[in-house]
Amino acid sequence: MNFEWDEKKNISNQEKHGVSFEEAKEVFDDALQISKLDHRFNYFEERWITIGVTKKEHILVVANLFFTDDGEEIIRIISARKANNSERKIYEKC
Repeated sequence: MNFEWDEKKNISNQEKHGVSFEEAKEVFDDALQISKLDHRFNYFEERWITIGVTKKEHILVVANLFFTDDGEEIIRIISARKANNSERKIYEKC
């Protein structure tokens, strides 16, 4: 599994949310991660929301895309932030 992201977006995400995309990719190693389609808006792409824990034990919410290129799975990270209380409860129930 490979990851990609826009580096300018990564920098602005760190400034806004204090979370790097490098840390955010760790949620995809979490065996208890939760991923669901994001139907809140019409994005014109299949956007997902993934909740999982990092090595620093931060529970993060990551907006991402899943796709394949030449048979290789790629995850494109769009944004990441620390989970709010209700999102933490959803994760902790699983």
